[in-house]
Amino acid sequence: MSSGAPELSLPILPTTPAASGGAATIALVGNPNAGKTSLFNRLTGMRAKTANFPGTTVEHRRASMTLGEFETTIVDLPGLYSLDPTTPDERVACDALEGRLAGMAEPDLVLLVVDATNLERNLFLASQVLELGDPTVVALNLSDAAEKQGITFNLPELRQRLGCPVILVSARTGQGIDELVGVVQQTLRERKAPEVHSDLASCGSCNGCQFSARYDWAARVRSASVRGEATAQGRVTEAIDRVLTHRVGGLLAFALVMAATFLTIFWAATFPMDLIDGLFGAAGETIGAWLPDGDLRSLLTDGVIGGLGGMLVFLPQICLLFFVLALLEDSGYMARAALVMDRLMHKVGLPGKAFVPLLSAHACAIPAIMSTRVIEDRRDRLATIMIAPLMTCSARIPVYAMVATLLFPQSSLQRALIFTAAYALGITAALGMAWVFKRTLLKGPVRPLVIELPNYRLPSLRNAFLLTFDRAAAFVKTAGTTILVISLILWALATYPKTSVDEMPAEVQTQLAELAAAGDEAGVEHLTQQVELQYSFAGRIGRAIEPVFEPLGFDWKMSVGVLSSFAAREVIVSTMAVLYGLGAEGADDGVNSLLASLGASKHADGSPVFTTATCLSLLVFYVLAMQCLPTQAVTRRETGSWKWPLIQLGYMTALAYIAALLTYQTVHLLQL
Repeated sequence: MSSGAPELSLPILPTTPAASGGAATIALVGNPNAGKTSLFNRLTGMRAKTANFPGTTVEHRRASMTLGEFETTIVDLPGLYSLDPTTPDERVACDALEGRLAGMAEPDLVLLVVDATNLERNLFLASQVLELGDPTVVALNLSDAAEKQGITFNLPELRQRLGCPVILVSARTGQGIDELVGVVQQTLRERKAPEVHSDLASCGSCNGCQFSARYDWAARVRSASVRGEATAQGRVTEAIDRVLTHRVGGLLAFALVMAATFLTIFWAATFPMDLIDGLFGAAGETIGAWLPDGDLRSLLTDGVIGGLGGMLVFLPQICLLFFVLALLEDSGYMARAALVMDRLMHKVGLPGKAFVPLLSAHACAIPAIMSTRVIEDRRDRLATIMIAPLMTCSARIPVYAMVATLLFPQSSLQRALIFTAAYALGITAALGMAWVFKRTLLKGPVRPLVIELPNYRLPSLRNAFLLTFDRAAAFVKTAGTTILVISLILWALATYPKTSVDEMPAEVQTQLAELAAAGDEAGVEHLTQQVELQYSFAGRIGRAIEPVFEPLGFDWKMSVGVLSSFAAREVIVSTMAVLYGLGAEGADDGVNSLLASLGASKHADGSPVFTTATCLSLLVFYVLAMQCLPTQAVTRRETGSWKWPLIQLGYMTALAYIAALLTYQTVHLLQL
């Protein structure tokens, strides 16, 4: 021993006989920011599946893989600081470790991930996990960062103190992963419990002071097994934090980071978007050439290809957003952003813990609403649930991209500014409504934020890629299925009932005759499509509700799109691809891109449909409207009543309508 008093080992706990193979479950456990998910991604790659634990709304990831003679299932448990849970996520992780979670057996092995740059802090959880008696392997992660900081480890001493295998690894670079896998296989064969030292065993027997005893034990272990202090790293971190967490400078830095993020997204997404648009256009042309004119060709080219293409063309921007956010999270910056935003959130009555759900709402409001369970106070939780859908989710991105490109087709900078303004409007509206709720329906005190600021580190490109792939696949699977169904329904509504030439108004028949006499076959086809669309079911529905949306600058086609998108926001893009694609001006090649069709659309008097006022009105409406039935269902489940989802739907719809009305009327007057 290299520290004070000698430490004696207790007898080895009873173990099961050596295993000869078969199925095994490995639980991945660790503090938040210890690199647990990065290690999970390094081990499993693209085999991971995201799901909820049985009987809960707590999300986790798991993957099946072969380790020697074992067919293993690796479960990435939620991050936790101790086995004395204070949140639903921590409670689920504890129950899973102790075999109390329905539908999940006690793990055969615990893979404990420890931050090598903050060993002492992570050892508190380690002390509790080791006492469970499950076969355990400690992965001392971020070893590359520790080495750069001048930190070295006496691994034999650390292994003796912890009583289990300890392997230095770096999930970011892959260092030590092969050795870790080998040790995991050997530990599964032996099923040997950790050798709990008397020094650690005394932590649980100390009357009323087990917390301080565990911290003292962690300090002794670190002192005996770690050499070197990261003083230089600490000074650099403090210097950066003085800017990024400053009351004013932090907000400016956050705004600049977000603006740069959106500018990067627009600049980098241009080529893949053009490629996807071209592929769907070529597919439409090819199928159109193969099939004779008729409903089947229209169904495939306008309903299926047009609908899906209108959504998938924006997938590169969605992927880039997820990728950049993953890099920011992995670098340690997002924790600083949470601290900066907490000061502002307190002023509107929200707890600091609401930041994480609201931040995740920028991906999807559904998991954000589920994650509000970490907020202990019911009124604070309800306030967060009520405003979460105002945060810009990934489903809004295609709408933002469509409107921004219509307004500024040649300028990436101006499109990025539109994106930034849309996000800012959503955040401002959310904070404003939180202030209203906390002073009316949901009065109550605000709890302070307690958050850990991880060290700055170089983010893992591999981890960001895997996370982006996972989220993008889920988006395509969920949104693509919904959009395909709705696109086919809209195609049917826009196609039937058929209107023959004899049933058309006399003035239309006269125009058709004149176009035919002039040999303008394209003009005849286009005018016929326009009239057929007006008299279809979609046209009749659109004209019926058009007076409601006309003050916002929406024509009947946009009105149909708005109505359909209450099922899912992103449906508006495919809806407009179907409606304007069937009757859009300028369809000289039969398969125009969606944006070209929208930009060329005209009213009956020849004026453009998508003016600046109309585009901004549409953008504001989609920033603020509650257009997601699945979100409403989750709100009902999490609140236990239809009262709150109905209030949510009502106030957001009214807010969107009034704001869009003011936007359109103001900009329209300024343009006169």
